[in-house]
This record gives sequence, C-alpha cells and structure tokens, in this order.
Amino acid sequence: MAIDRAGLADFLRIRREALQPEDVGLPRGSRRRTSGLRREEVAALCNMSADYYARLERERGPQPSEQMLASIAQGLHLSVDERDHLFRLSGQHPPARGADSEHISPGLLRILDRLQDTPAEIVTELGETLRQSPPGVGLTGDTTRYTGPARSLGYRWFTDPAVRQRYAPEDHSFLSRLWASGLREVVTVRGPGSRAARYADLLHAASDEFRRVWEAHEVGVRPREVKRFVHPEVGALELQCQTLLDPDQSHRLLVYTAAPGSESAEKLRLLSVIGAQPLR
Repeated sequence: MAIDRAGLADFLRIRREALQPEDVGLPRGSRRRTSGLRREEVAALCNMSADYYARLERERGPQPSEQMLASIAQGLHLSVDERDHLFRLSGQHPPARGADSEHISPGLLRILDRLQDTPAEIVTELGETLRQSPPGVGLTGDTTRYTGPARSLGYRWFTDPAVRQRYAPEDHSFLSRLWASGLREVVTVRGPGSRAARYADLLHAASDEFRRVWEAHEVGVRPREVKRFVHPEVGALELQCQTLLDPDQSHRLLVYTAAPGSESAEKLRLLSVIGAQPLR
C-alpha cells in the first residue's frame, strides 16, 4: 500500500484542530490562540519529536511505522475506525480489532485524562496495563514498562516474587485463586490458540503454585470490595476499586478510591502529590 501524504497531512491537521486542551488533560492557559492543540502538544501526547510530527502534517518525512501510527492514534484520541483510516492513509494495514487490540477508546481516554489526582489505570482482560494516571504509577509503580508475558499482572504474580510486596500478605492466597480463575475464564472464551492459553501454558511450566491453583478448576472468583495495598513509602492502604468496561475492546478502566476521612484517603492525597517520585 502506498502512503497518501496529502490525505494523511489533512487528516492529522483536522483531528489535531478538533481537540481542545481539556479533552486530553492539558491546561488551556490564558494566551492560547491556536485552534485546537498545538503540534508540539500532539507530539508530546504521541511520544515523538515535534519536528517528526510537523513533517507529517507538511507532507514530508519517512513513512510512519506501525508503532508510530499506534502512538499517533492514541495521542489524537482516535476511534477504532479513525485509527484504521490513519493506517491506510499511511500505507499500512490496520491492526486487529477486538480482544487482542490495545487501542484504547477515546471515551476511556477522556475519563482517564480527568483523573490526574486519582489512582487509575486502563488494563486488558489479561491484566496488561495500557495507561496509568500519575497517582496510579505512584500506587503500583510503572506497570506499562513490562514486555512479553510479564505485561500481565497475573503472569507476574506467579513468576516475580517482588510483585507481591505491594499487596497485603494475608490476601496473597486469595489473589492467586483470583488470577487463576480469571485466566481460566478468558482461556475458555478465547480458545486454545489465544494469548491467554499461551500464558496458561507458560505458567504451568514456571510455577508449582499456579499448577496447584489451576487444578482446583475454580471459576467465578471475583475481587473483594476492599483491596489492600502495601506502599513502600506511605504504608498500608485500603481502597475500593470501581471498574468501567469497554465491551468492544475488552478493556477496563480501574479507579481506586478511599473512604472519606480515612487514613487511606490521606495517604492517597499524598500519592497524588508525589506521583511516581519516592519520598526522601
């Protein structure tokens, strides 16, 4: 497929100008004259240089890679149809849709962008973190940095002992059952050739505990109302987790809150200040 430089440039410009700073969690400021977002703001949202993005809008530069296009689609808060159109304009085949897609819907992104003072994250059905709010990074660490099967919290739970340090020890046995039950349900829905099935096979080979819990064949184990975390700086927290589901993409937005006036609420306020920075 050949790149349509003029069509790509026009589409990028129109989508950029349609976005307002508050749509993506940015302050408007008092001296803004640009219609929509500035090029450098979009470039920052897409994790690329402003020069690279500007060249695309000027019908110049190299053909964008699939990875770069995925970043642009998320930075511009494109729908799945708009993402596919972006890929075709760029001479690339669109990625898969459905459960294996990692493209976050604009609706979930808009909500997450407004949760800058609250721990929140968007995860796949396999517990792979796609995006976190700054206090979310402060609560659990940067869980978007993992690659391969380790991207799944359930996989890390059985293969990386350090993961369990963030959770109350008395909950570890229940959480093992929870992750195994959830993975079994996804394997049943997605089938033997799915990524979920591959994770189950890898865990069978890597963890005696996983094999033992898996053989119990539990399904329907659900998260408890209160999740107990152990933070390395602020200590123990008891949080409620509200979940918003995007059924088309099988993504979940998880938002962690504490009872007003509680000690955990005070600790959350501290996390919203320090973000991912450790206390000194």
